[in-house]
Amino acid sequence: MSNQDVEIVTSKSDVVLVTLAVLSAVAGVVAFALLTEQPISVRLGALAGGIVLGVLIAWMSPSGKRLLAYGRQSYDELRRVVWPTKKETLNTTGMVIAFVVIMAFFLFICDKLIEWGLYDFLLRLSL
Repeated sequence: MSNQDVEIVTSKSDVVLVTLAVLSAVAGVVAFALLTEQPISVRLGALAGGIVLGVLIAWMSPSGKRLLAYGRQSYDELRRVVWPTKKETLNTTGMVIAFVVIMAFFLFICDKLIEWGLYDFLLRLSL
């Protein structure tokens, strides 16, 4: 990872392009909802057209380009991850389960000691 100072400048054209993209996608959804008398193929075409147009407009905007660059960097970082082997995963899972069982037993013993101290010892003293 690099520690670079990133300054994001949003221009008016970027805001206009993103707004147009959102409006195009919303127009596709509204057209799908309003064209109830039309065949489903026409309705789905209007929906797909609006969404595809919105995605294309957003893709051309500076914000869309930054989003694509972020996606590429995330994918590259994911490829660098060293995933554990099956044996390492099973060993680690076994240790976690063993720790949980030991802690459950310990808490059970503590609970029984407190119960014995409160109910069997202290309450018998008060009688």
